[in-house]
Amino acid sequence: MGNSNMDEWEIDKPLGQCYGTGRKIEPSEEYFGALVETDQGLLRRDFCADYWNSENPDVFCYWKTKLPSADQKKPIFVDDEMLMAFFQRLENESEQEKINFRFVLALILMRKRCLKYDSSRTENGRETWRLRITGENDFVEVFNPNLEQEQVEQLTSQIGEILQTDLK
Repeated sequence: MGNSNMDEWEIDKPLGQCYGTGRKIEPSEEYFGALVETDQGLLRRDFCADYWNSENPDVFCYWKTKLPSADQKKPIFVDDEMLMAFFQRLENESEQEKINFRFVLALILMRKRCLKYDSSRTENGRETWRLRITGENDFVEVFNPNLEQEQVEQLTSQIGEILQTDLK
C-alpha cells in the first residue's frame, strides 16, 4: 500500500445508512449522497436530510437523491446527477489523478448523452475538448490527458466503485 496512487480511492460501505446518525435511510426517503476527502482518498458517504441540514457536513461534492422503494429498479437519472456533480466539482483540480478522473467522467457522461462533444483545440501540445451540457446552453471544457484504453477502463471501474454504482 506504500504508493499513494489509485488504490487509495477506497469505499465506505454500507450505503443506505446516514453516516452522521447511523440511522437507516428508508425507501423513497430523500437523502444526500456525498464524496468526502479522507486520508484514504475520496469516500462515498450518505447523509439523511435532517443531519445534512443541521450539521452541514464538509464534503468534496454531493447530490440530492431518493432511496428507491424496494420494488423499484434503481432510477438511472440519479447516477447521472451524481456523475455530473463529481465531474463539475473536479473542474479546477490540477492533480493529474483528478484530471484523469474528470476526463473519464466526461467520457461516461458523453456515453450517457449528458454531455455532447462540440469542438476541441490544442494549445502547447495540450488538447482541450469543449462539451455542451445536454438540455442547457452551458459549455464545459475538459483537458484530454491522452489515456490508454486500459487506463480509461481502470478509471471507469474505479469511479464506479467510489460512487458505488455500475457504470457499464
